[in-house]
Amino acid sequence: MHTLPTTLADWLALLESRHAETHIDMGLARVQQVKEAMGLAFGCPVIMVAGTNGKGSTCAMLESILLRAGYRVGLYIKPHFLHFNERARVNGEMASDEALVAAFNAVEAKRGDVPLTYFEFTTLAIMHLLAGSGLDVVILEVGLGGRLDAVNVIDADVSIVTSVDIDHTDYLGDTREKIGFEKAGIFRPGKAAICSDPVPPQSLVEHANAIGADLWLLSRDFNYSGDKQQWNYGGRSQRRNSLAYPSLRGANQLLNASAALAALEVLRNQLPVGAQEVRTGLVMVELPGRFQVLPGRPAIIYDVAHNPHAAATLAQNLGNMGFHPYTYAVFGVMQDKDIEGVIAPMAQYVDHWNLARLPSPRSADPAELAHMVQAHAPASPKPGDWSATTFDDPAAAFDDAIKRAGENDRIVVFGSFYTVAGVMAARKTSL
Repeated sequence: MHTLPTTLADWLALLESRHAETHIDMGLARVQQVKEAMGLAFGCPVIMVAGTNGKGSTCAMLESILLRAGYRVGLYIKPHFLHFNERARVNGEMASDEALVAAFNAVEAKRGDVPLTYFEFTTLAIMHLLAGSGLDVVILEVGLGGRLDAVNVIDADVSIVTSVDIDHTDYLGDTREKIGFEKAGIFRPGKAAICSDPVPPQSLVEHANAIGADLWLLSRDFNYSGDKQQWNYGGRSQRRNSLAYPSLRGANQLLNASAALAALEVLRNQLPVGAQEVRTGLVMVELPGRFQVLPGRPAIIYDVAHNPHAAATLAQNLGNMGFHPYTYAVFGVMQDKDIEGVIAPMAQYVDHWNLARLPSPRSADPAELAHMVQAHAPASPKPGDWSATTFDDPAAAFDDAIKRAGENDRIVVFGSFYTVAGVMAARKTSL
């Protein structure tokens, strides 16, 4: 028996070294085997959230509302920006290093010779940590797809699919119908299956019906309406009126908030929540990196948009911000993404592209990105009105943008969690 690591950093380094040697087998049999060996189970309602975009926001809103209602809430959310601990939250607080090390030890003790990827191992560990924390409700965010994601070894009481769009095509398929089927894999017979995508793929609807899930569709089973001051939710048997807009900014947040309120309507007998808790929870919710506008000037916006659907939403949100003389983009992205589909909607708003290499072998080459954004350049820009510059990392790209931007300009950092995390880390060190 090898000596186990005693610190979180050493554990994560060990898992990363193992992960390099572990072939990704997309089945759940290995995770299920270790889960059963651990006796992993939840003694409280579980809400599972999948989706191409919007799942993090939906999870954060559920957590915020339920905490305001006085419940002990566990949340598994990913990926992290600065600290791995961000992935596991107990009662609104990040899990401690000690709690995570103990959870890793628990997985290792029961794993035997079953090989687990980094994601599978850490998922089991965090679910074990949450299961032992005396919680009233647990919220689990799906990482990739749904059907074959490690989180899906748990049977959720309520499953939410926020949106279905094209991403992770190598694993999930290259059409909304194929991806919709993968995401619908988190649905369970006889349990609520909520979809807040305004145009759900037929494959998702058919799968829910085939297994006998209780399918809740936007516009059919729940909806929202509103004006500039407030908004209303309407469900099958519950209305919530005069609600405050979520503090998370952006065009799609009412879709995410409606899905969260539909889940609370399903669980209203086990987890009753009052109108004031909903209002306060929506106003107080925080989630880094999702159209996060920092205080101060120039305006700095963090957004982890890394697929065409998310980039189109980000572009729409930028268009709603009002006038800024120049917009600087700090942009880095993975080479396996639909890069043209991400750049195209943003091009009309970006005057200066600062293109960064990311700390990953999958990073797109900044020189290639420069070539791609050049295709969207204005026909004959005046000197100083348009540029594309390459950098070795997001921190250097951001540093250049800060030096060049005027106080009335704005800087949008987007394209990947790595891009936003790199800038966050650099700003934290310089503050």
